[in-house]
Amino acid sequence: MIEVTYRFPAHIDANKQAQVIAIGQTSGSWGAQFMHRAAELQSHLAQVLSVEQQPDGSSWARIGFPVANTEGDIGTLLTMIFGKYSLAGPARVLDVVLPADYGTRAKCGLEGLRKRTGVFDRPLIMGIFKPALGLNALDHAQLLREVAMAGLDVIKDDEILGNLPSAPTLHRMRACRSVIDEVKQETGREILYAVNVTGRADRLNSMARELVQKGANALLLNVLVYGYPALEALAADREIEAPIFAHPALAGAWGGASDGSADYGIDYAVSLGTLMRHAGADAVLYPAHYGSLPFTKAAEFRIRDILRAPGGNQQPVMPVPSAGIHP
Repeated sequence: MIEVTYRFPAHIDANKQAQVIAIGQTSGSWGAQFMHRAAELQSHLAQVLSVEQQPDGSSWARIGFPVANTEGDIGTLLTMIFGKYSLAGPARVLDVVLPADYGTRAKCGLEGLRKRTGVFDRPLIMGIFKPALGLNALDHAQLLREVAMAGLDVIKDDEILGNLPSAPTLHRMRACRSVIDEVKQETGREILYAVNVTGRADRLNSMARELVQKGANALLLNVLVYGYPALEALAADREIEAPIFAHPALAGAWGGASDGSADYGIDYAVSLGTLMRHAGADAVLYPAHYGSLPFTKAAEFRIRDILRAPGGNQQPVMPVPSAGIHP
């Protein structure tokens, strides 16, 4: 069973809307011509497990959906639990509990990233190429050399940087790969460079394969821009043997307030926590409560705990609090 918790504001009849979701987002109603198949159709209906009023007047409804209604992926899952209903009025997805083996397994996860960097006794330190735009490939290599020798573990492209003429993706990767090799030879340390994979959806995997074949040791993907299926496809591709860093760009359009009080959308714990983990991300970036974006400590820690919790087929993945962090 897939358990989903929805939040309804005080003026909404939560019991009625929970039943609307349980029926309308699954098999729907049926007429007399299908009564002889009622048991089969009934097996596809969701069940309202509980409806509880909260101190602020809102109500939380917990609904159980049959796993068999999905293809074991994030696309059919989202369509089922919130697809058309997201247009119906105030409702917010607060939590999604999936079976441990649901979705796509990360390539290396939290422990795999530690093994690749050789760092086990402290947090990994990540930097971002700045300025975000306007640098050429040699500029990137020069910056990487400076911060790598200062002790950096991971560096990534800015999410805004695509495959642009000023610094084509392959050129950036090759220039930085030379520095990575130099650092490893001099210090024995493996620096990860998460290069941004961009372009049309039908070209993402081929671009990622080419990058890995030519030396890329990590990838960055704007998951909510390209969709969870794009992340799943990269994570499942056996030719792409590089960890995937998932960027939260566009998450605010889905999630709204980080304190969970918004009446619409999907909570950050779901969009940046549960779904990223079950779609195959190895590391997930999200705002730190002490950074430059308005984010609560509770929201940050909930995402962190979801990502790194032990659990069946879905190995723990690396939480990456980020955005405007300074010493």
